[in-house]
Amino acid sequence: MPRLDSNERLIIGLTLAIKVGVLVLGVIAWQLVHGSNAPQFPALDLWDRWDAPHYTDIIVYGYQREDLRDLTNSYGYRQVYPGDLDLYIVFYPLFPWLGWAVNALIHAPVLSAFIVAGVASLFVGPLLYRLVRHEEDPDVALRSAWFLLIFPTAYFLHIGYTEALFMALVIGSFLAARTDRWWLAGLLGGLAALTRINGLVLLLALPVEAATQFYMQAPSERRFRWRWLAIGLVGVGFAIYLGVNYVIYGTPFQFMHVQQSHWFKSLAPPWDSINSALTWFGDPEPDSVLMYGFMELLFVAIGAVGTVVAAFRFRPSWFAWMAGNLVLFVSTSFLLSTPRYALTLFPLFVALALPSWRTWVLVALSALSIAGFIYFASRFATGSWAF
Repeated sequence: MPRLDSNERLIIGLTLAIKVGVLVLGVIAWQLVHGSNAPQFPALDLWDRWDAPHYTDIIVYGYQREDLRDLTNSYGYRQVYPGDLDLYIVFYPLFPWLGWAVNALIHAPVLSAFIVAGVASLFVGPLLYRLVRHEEDPDVALRSAWFLLIFPTAYFLHIGYTEALFMALVIGSFLAARTDRWWLAGLLGGLAALTRINGLVLLLALPVEAATQFYMQAPSERRFRWRWLAIGLVGVGFAIYLGVNYVIYGTPFQFMHVQQSHWFKSLAPPWDSINSALTWFGDPEPDSVLMYGFMELLFVAIGAVGTVVAAFRFRPSWFAWMAGNLVLFVSTSFLLSTPRYALTLFPLFVALALPSWRTWVLVALSALSIAGFIYFASRFATGSWAF
């Protein structure tokens, strides 16, 4: 691997500084919201909320059928609620499997999840910087990494969620493909598809990248390259996940049943999800209007604008990644967590970086993004919904 240049070292330093800042922010927000008599929790436990406990439960107990429930190997960890084990199959396995490996050494599941996410987060910014360097000048690449690190939902890079691992794998896959290392691109893509459902969008984006490289060659040099078949490893990653479903439940599509029966989510036309968000504007609770209505639609709009920019300004494979993910986000029975999902739209940060050579634009966009980061992260740490 090439040595880190000064900008990449700076990005890693910023990542570490933000990571510390997130933990400090959580403690401060908890004290401010709950007062001096607030129950005291370890700093990491403030972030073990919403989906995070599901991942830590899988780290400890693995995937199990509820009727074969076995919680003996807990190392003193909390026991899961009855029925929860059957729900965990919707959470893709690579992140908790890595957490299990760490937990086998330290017997601290929450910390294990943080370690996996923390290590992965150190790769995300530098990988984006290297990828953008192939298309833009170093200053644009550096600003792209900056906007990624301060995106309003970028605190998910630093807690027990899959975002850091997934983004490191996806951007690494794009970078490997861009530099003609297709077996590595396929391997990383397969691991991404073993981490999140939208890793499958690489089955669209990577062939587009291969086609772009094909047509950029002189006509006399254009030929099929067998190494492009490595793109199929993305499907292998997803097939492993289907295999986990089959081994435990006897059907490879158990996760779809759980999504529909417990979370009431299923594939649907995009207008259904948009309409679901619009209905929240009639809710009497202002917080519901803000978080379930306005913010969901706002980040869909941000993703749509970024997709249009990608169509005209960036490599076709970047556009394919943006468009494929955006369609996936909205093709559901109701919108939920779009602001978090938008964090994976890495060309969006390049789009923000391009006009930010003007100081006032850089300052304005940075201030707005950091304010959103602090607000959403504070909500999450204090127990309120924040995607």
